[in-house]
Amino acid sequence: MLSGLPFREIWAVDFEFHDYGRPGNQQFPVCMVAKELRSGQIVRTWSDELKDMAVPPFDIGSDCLYVAYLASAELHCHLALDWPLPENVLDCYVEFRVLTNGKSTPRGKGLLGAMSWFNIDTMAVEEKTHWRDLILSGGPWTSDERRGILDYCQSDVEALDKLLPPLARSLGERPHWLAHALNRGSYMRAVAAMEYRGIPVNLHALEHLTERWEFLKAESIARICSEFPVFENTTFKQDRFEALLTERGVPWPRTDTGRLALDKENFRQQVRTYPWLAPIREARDNLAKLRLSSLSVGVDGRNRLLLGAFGAKTGRNTPEASKFIFGPSAWLRSLIQPVPETGLAYVDFASQEVAIAAKLSGDKAMMKGYEDGDPYLDFAVRSSLAPDTATKASHGTVRSQCKTVVLGVQFGMREKTLAERIGEIPYRGKQLLRAHEEAYPRYWRWIEDVINFAGLHGYLDTVFGWRLHIGEDTRPTTLQNYPMQANGAEMLRLACAMAHEDGLAIIAPIHDAILLEAPLEDLDRDVARLREIMTEAGRIVLDGFPVRTDVDVVRWPQHYEDQRGVHMWQLVAELAEIDPDTGVPYPDGQVRPPDTRVPPSLSV
Repeated sequence: MLSGLPFREIWAVDFEFHDYGRPGNQQFPVCMVAKELRSGQIVRTWSDELKDMAVPPFDIGSDCLYVAYLASAELHCHLALDWPLPENVLDCYVEFRVLTNGKSTPRGKGLLGAMSWFNIDTMAVEEKTHWRDLILSGGPWTSDERRGILDYCQSDVEALDKLLPPLARSLGERPHWLAHALNRGSYMRAVAAMEYRGIPVNLHALEHLTERWEFLKAESIARICSEFPVFENTTFKQDRFEALLTERGVPWPRTDTGRLALDKENFRQQVRTYPWLAPIREARDNLAKLRLSSLSVGVDGRNRLLLGAFGAKTGRNTPEASKFIFGPSAWLRSLIQPVPETGLAYVDFASQEVAIAAKLSGDKAMMKGYEDGDPYLDFAVRSSLAPDTATKASHGTVRSQCKTVVLGVQFGMREKTLAERIGEIPYRGKQLLRAHEEAYPRYWRWIEDVINFAGLHGYLDTVFGWRLHIGEDTRPTTLQNYPMQANGAEMLRLACAMAHEDGLAIIAPIHDAILLEAPLEDLDRDVARLREIMTEAGRIVLDGFPVRTDVDVVRWPQHYEDQRGVHMWQLVAELAEIDPDTGVPYPDGQVRPPDTRVPPSLSV
């Protein structure tokens, strides 16, 4: 099979590395082994030799292929050594995910799991754990240990040599497989750069909060519980919460038994619409479980972690939430702060899923609604729920209901749940769904075609070949939503790869957004360029259809703010005696200005 790959040389590469004993630090390469898979040439190098090399000891040019397993880790080491990145990357981890996505992998998605899938003998788990623990100890290592570590590193390279042929054979019959694989490899180059840079965090404030966290956590919960009438001491009372929702006119989904649906997802969705609910959610679910020490922040104040590239069935990233600054709670994002003389920009695709649904379905009415600027008001007008002259300001409530419908139908939301989300009787939910079907009939025919295709062929593909295998337990709602989520992931990956190749300092992907860092004097220019790139990525994925972007900019010395977390951040800042605008602790004895010390009332 290797003879069919159009490259002069094919190098399988593996690094061993450690992080100086602190998660969030940049990786330090311990050693590297590389093997040219046709000639059998092997290169074994230790860290002191690697540091003296200006370039890799093998060719990484346009006519060569770089093969690794979870290549972002190897490419991170390139960046740590100030080496250039290879032009062509084939990541066997990603391609194994493509091969098995939606299927059961009994031994996992790692290298051992992939080898087991093809019945290839490999190192025992216990032996692998021994060597990984020795490497992570940070040394110093004896000459025998160095030799053993190099042998262990080489064993992974030999495993890649055995894995690549059957993996390529299994995928080789798919149209344009190699081109798609190299496209996915280009994203892993961008992932390596983002994981290497990390997100700037106010380390002084984080350490201050971490040292006092148990006290702050208890005090925050007590304060919230005393402010809201839904707690008795610190116990959440559903009947009181239901009375509060009724008083405030807030609709809430219910279970089949008629009780409030208080699962995490429903609470999360409701906080998006009603931010004042955020402290209740924090006190009930998040604060008690939150450990600030879990955030993966290096000594340089950068949040770094594996971004979980291709971790979800849709191909979206799955970073470990407890380690990621965008993971646990919205208020924690206030710790994100540009370093001096720089700025950050959060650039996201506007109504990305609607744009994808419109173009892929070929529904001209839905496409026009998106192109006109507000697909949710477009549905309201088409359904005679609002006049042609309606705006977001004049018909905000109707628009909000219609947004719930437009996005909900993509997830297979039915009339009962829909009605509960918008605070209406079930019949109203049924009316709105029927109105959507009448407004966008081509979209609904396409959804039916998607489900039928999946049932007939047993899989669904994105435009770039990310495949979901359909099993007996695959729900119709998964099939209905897959084209939007998975092609949205393709769009984001392509934009990241293009931005990285263009030299932009992207530092994180967040669902359908990219976080950019730049010097203040270059920030506006780089933001404009990133938006151009994201628009172009949308056009490529959707065959010329334009996808808009929105942007939020943070300039030093400002900090990042998520509106859903503002009240909670100000409460924590007050209890921790830090300035909520800078995160700097107040000097002992200083009088705290009331306007920065006291958060807005948490009562409703």
